Amino acid sequence: MTTPSPADNTDVPEAQSEALAGLNALAESFGTRVERAFDENTIVVERGKLFELLKSLRDDPRGRFEQLIDLCGIDFSDYQSQASSHPNRFAVVYHLLSISRNDRLRVLAYLPEDHPCVPTVIPIWACADWYEREAFDLFGILFEGHPDLRRLLTDYGFIGFPFRKDFPLSGHVEMRFDEDKGRVVYEPVSIAPRVTVPRVIRQDRNDD
Repeated sequence: MTTPSPADNTDVPEAQSEALAGLNALAESFGTRVERAFDENTIVVERGKLFELLKSLRDDPRGRFEQLIDLCGIDFSDYQSQASSHPNRFAVVYHLLSISRNDRLRVLAYLPEDHPCVPTVIPIWACADWYEREAFDLFGILFEGHPDLRRLLTDYGFIGFPFRKDFPLSGHVEMRFDEDKGRVVYEPVSIAPRVTVPRVIRQDRNDD
């Protein structure tokens, strides 16, 4: 006989509705609410209230989101004309998991382009360390209070943030190993920017 999981009751519609109501009440205490679309729950919160909301989502019985699954940045520069949907260029997104309630939640905070900065959540979830370094490296999002906010994926001395929409596809510099100097050297990009057009090859068949 299989031992029932404590999270099994969330599969019951009544339990799901009750859990969502409690989660929405928690969100409303921070001046926001739970939005549901495509079977996903999302909370959009002001960055000034972000840290306290995330801490409550972990500790409050209505939340109990014990685990941070992922953290990422977003560049909405291609959607700036839709100001009602995306008021700022950048956003940071937290994907949370409640193991005890078998539930997931996405928390989003918009950040201004001139100073995209939020508090680090390492005191809440220690695993946020490298997630925040990745978001800083690729988007230039700053995490105040991070103990070691260095680049994670790009090389030392890398210029720019490669996941921003205005970053050139070919980059700013290229690197190669110089046999005479015995080290890696950086040089201006030698590849001319061009629009990539896929070539479609069709093979004609003559039916007998």
